[in-house]
Formats: sequence, structure tokens, C-alpha cells
Amino acid sequence: MTPTLAALCTYMLVQLGIGVWVSRRIRTEDDYFLAGRQLGYPLAIFSIFATWFGAETIVGSAGRASREGVSLSSAEPFGYGLCLILMGLVFAGPLWRRKLTTLADLFRTRYSTGVERLAAVILIPSSILWAAAQVRAFGYVLTIGSSLDVTAAVAIAAGFTILYTAFGGLLADAITDLIQGVLLVVGLMVVLVAVVVHLGGVDAAATAVLGSDRIRLAGTGGASVMDVLEAWAIPVCGSVVATELVSRVIATRSPQVARRSAFAAGGLYLAVGLIPVFIGLVGAGIVPELQDAEQLVPATARQLLPTLLYAVFAGGLISAILSTVDSTLLVSAGLLSHNLVVPLLGATEERTKVRVARLGVLVFGIIAYVLALHAEGVFALVEQASAFGSAGALVTIVFGLFTTVGGARTAGATLLVGVVAYVGGLVAALPHPFLTSLAAALATFGLGAALERLGGVEKRRRGEASRGGVATSSLDAFP
Repeated sequence: MTPTLAALCTYMLVQLGIGVWVSRRIRTEDDYFLAGRQLGYPLAIFSIFATWFGAETIVGSAGRASREGVSLSSAEPFGYGLCLILMGLVFAGPLWRRKLTTLADLFRTRYSTGVERLAAVILIPSSILWAAAQVRAFGYVLTIGSSLDVTAAVAIAAGFTILYTAFGGLLADAITDLIQGVLLVVGLMVVLVAVVVHLGGVDAAATAVLGSDRIRLAGTGGASVMDVLEAWAIPVCGSVVATELVSRVIATRSPQVARRSAFAAGGLYLAVGLIPVFIGLVGAGIVPELQDAEQLVPATARQLLPTLLYAVFAGGLISAILSTVDSTLLVSAGLLSHNLVVPLLGATEERTKVRVARLGVLVFGIIAYVLALHAEGVFALVEQASAFGSAGALVTIVFGLFTTVGGARTAGATLLVGVVAYVGGLVAALPHPFLTSLAAALATFGLGAALERLGGVEKRRRGEASRGGVATSSLDAFP
């Protein structure tokens, strides 16, 4: 075992120990999924930041910047940072006041139980895809720091993340997120300083980036306006009400904490998220032999840092992964147990509910492992996670939170059309499948709400006619 791998294993065991220790305080579903709804500013800010700042930000965005440069079609980190700010500006307060346990609860209280279950089924795959992205990135870190091949590394990563998540729940995650968030920022700053020094200082680093053609308005091949809108719509519209983000917001102690924490986390995300992009732009000259661009940041750190500092960086990267994969597995397990299995079983004991939730973590962790093995890359997994089913969910949530327009049938149809339109767009190789699904979902909800309104008017007219007797009916026949 190499010294780096030994350090990583030690760090992982410490994280697991925290999860086991905190698990003794878990008594109810709220404890497991929402940390007892008691998150204050430090825990809330770093929990949102660390959950959102996952493998795709470090590994995926650097790889994409290395391959394609940075342009208006590059939505990372700006799109996902804007998503957090939009959550605080628009959604955090209304969602908190609903006193939800999972996002699917909103569909039950606003529409119907059937819509709740449909929403849960549609929302679960997104979380699993995101979890798979983190597991794959975890495997990358282990391969860089050891002699393990990718298959073995991903298997180890999956096994550990399942164990870590099943024990601690959100309470353990919130406590460790503060430590993980600080370590993540420190780790990336260490690599940033090492890269700048290697390039010859701040001026030389700025020249290396700005003096090249790596930053441009249009992407490679010339991105159209619709291409840019598609690239930004996925992280902003597709993720602003993501179940992982919502779970952090509704776990805070007040709507003010929810809003302000989302704002602060968004600003922190934007600032720290530029570091991997910078490394992606200049890293090819540091590790020119690298075959997989998504390994650029870990490989650069391994190349420039001594063992001790690399262990700090790797610990920060693992922190980002653990805090994200923990959330994705938790919310998918919550949707399965709280919104599907527990109601069907009629379970009322809190201990039984927590056991079902932990079983869900195990099942979805295994599925995420299989997906991680066969995915094309981390960023591809995250894009699919952000886009799958999110168009219909966003439309129904916006109308459900802020209006009384639309009923259960309209909401159910919108959710289904959003999924079918997106999957159909991928199969048909449409250039902008997410925008297509968003337009289809909006049109479906608008049409459904109009038909429901007409149906309600007709029903009221018939009721008035029946109360008015024959004379009223005769008058109705002659306007």
C-alpha cells in the first residue's frame, strides 16, 4: 500500500467512524433524512456547498475545459452556481414552509397521492445517476493514488459510499460537510498555488490562459444561441429543484436560514468552482501524456505535489464526493421508502421506517455502482441526472407552489410528458432535448389546466341548471 493510499484509507475510516457515532442519535425519519430540521448557518451553507460541489465540478468541468476550452456554452461552474442563488431567491422559503420530508410530499399535498408516487418514480433515477457520477470520480481518485485499475477502484468506492451513507444519514452528513467543505477548499487552493508556481507566477499563469484561444464566445464548432440555452437550461432549470438541494433547504431551522444559506453557498460555489476550470485550461501542458481528460486535476496534483500535500488534495476531493453521494443516495432512498414502500406497507414505527430507508441506500448504491462502471464519463452522468424528468417536475412544482392552477390529472400528464419528450429527444437525436421537454411540459400543463377549468365551468353550469329546475334548463337552451 502506498503512503497516499494509506492516508486516503485513514481519512475514509475517520468519515465512517463519524457516521457510526452519529447513527446512535437517529431515532426517526426526520433525523435520518433531515437532521431533525435543525441546521443553522454554518452547517447549512457548507452542507449545500459541499453537496453541490461534487465530482463533476472538479473532475468533469476540468476535463471539459481541457477538451473544449471555455465559452458561453460552458455552464460549469456558472450555471450550477446560479442555480443555488435562484433557489435562495425564489424557492427556499416556500419549500421550507411546506414542512416536507421529501420533495415528492409536495406533489401529494398539492395534487394527489397518485401524483406523489409518480413523481417519486420519476425523481429517483436522477439521484441514482448523480450518485453514479460521484462513485466513478471516487474510483478515479483511488486509481491515481494507487496501482488499482478502474474497475477495482470503482467497486471499492461504491462499497465504502454505501456503508458510509447507510449509517449516518443527513445528520452525519451535515456534521462532516463542514469539515469536508473546508478540506475541499484547502485542497483545491493547494493545487492552484502549485500550478501557478509551476507556470512561473500569477502573470505567467494569466498569460497562459488569456493569451491562448481557449476562452472564446462560441464553443468548438460555433455554438448557436439554442446550443447555449440548452447548455445553461440543464444546470439552472434542470437542477434548481433537485431533490438533493431541496433536502438541504428544508432541513434548516427557519426560512431565513434556508434562503441566506443558498445565497452564500452559491457565491462560494462560483468562487471555488473556477479553480478546476483554470487547471483544465493549463493542465494539458503539465501532464501531456494523460489519456483521460477527466483525470486531469488529480493527475496534475499528483505530478506537482509532495505526498503529504497530495493527500490533503485527495482528501478534499473525496470530501466533495462523499458529501454529494451521501445526499443522492439518501434522497433516492427517501423517495422509495417514505413515498412508496412505507405507505404501501402501512408501517408506523419510526425504527421500521429507518430500516427501510437504509435498505434503499443499499439497493440504489448497487445500481449506482453498475452505472458508474458503464458510463462514458462523469460529466455525461451529471448532465443526464440534471435533465432526466426534471422539466415536468419543475413545471408542476412552480405551478404547485405559487398558483392554484392545475389539478392531479394535469400534473400527472405533465410529469409523464416531460420524461417522454426528453427520452424521445435523445433517441431521435434532437439537438436540444431538454428545451424540447421543457416546452412540452409547459404546453401540457397549460392545456391540461385550461381543460380542467372548462370542465369546472361546465360542471358548475350544469349544477346551477339542475338547481334552477326545468325553467332554467329551458332558458339555457336559448341564449
